[in-house]
Amino acid sequence: MYSQGDGSRTLRGRIMVDSDYIGQVNIVNQTLNLSTTSNEVGQFNIAVKEGDLLVFTAVNLVTLRKYISKEDFLSGSILVEAKYNSIALDEVVIKESSITAESLGIIPVGQKKYTQAERKLYTATSGGGIDGLLNAMSGRKTMLKKVVVIEKKQAAYDRLIYIFEDDFYTDKLKIATDYISGFQYYCVEDDEFVAAIDSKNKTLIKFLIVILAEKYKKINTDENVN
Repeated sequence: MYSQGDGSRTLRGRIMVDSDYIGQVNIVNQTLNLSTTSNEVGQFNIAVKEGDLLVFTAVNLVTLRKYISKEDFLSGSILVEAKYNSIALDEVVIKESSITAESLGIIPVGQKKYTQAERKLYTATSGGGIDGLLNAMSGRKTMLKKVVVIEKKQAAYDRLIYIFEDDFYTDKLKIATDYISGFQYYCVEDDEFVAAIDSKNKTLIKFLIVILAEKYKKINTDENVN
């Protein structure tokens, strides 16, 4: 720690997220137009003056702004507590190649795209004749329909785990940490909830998950009583 000719001094800091120190966070002193990056254990050094504005940014963190107080400046050190950034549903983007079957003219533009299970079901139900009869008799169509449903539920679950952080379940919904995964699977059994995820309706998702949480907790309570 040392003072400089312009009245600033080197401030030592450390960045923490959920009780863990985090590296590769960008720190910018917007007042002095200086920047640095935290190391693998969350430590950083940067020149500051009292009243300077520090901005902390990282891809997975909520942007944090902190003004250097007189106490910060005199002590020469700070501990910064940041938060992980929840992935908003409409910000989840899957990058795809611009070369597609549609762009090559192999299939018409706008044609429905089927999952693997849906393609198998289509094949089993559209053949007609003896194939369709045999599929019906063997129960293959029924099995494939179940596979399609399971596939959709798994896809909804895979998206749900990125929508809310664990503290949303524990603090807002009062779901114990050990039960979060089980509750998520419980949610994707609800057709209306799955439809809300498919439509990326964040308002409806939050509305429904509160209702489902109350039902889930009641089920657990009843089971414990019995």
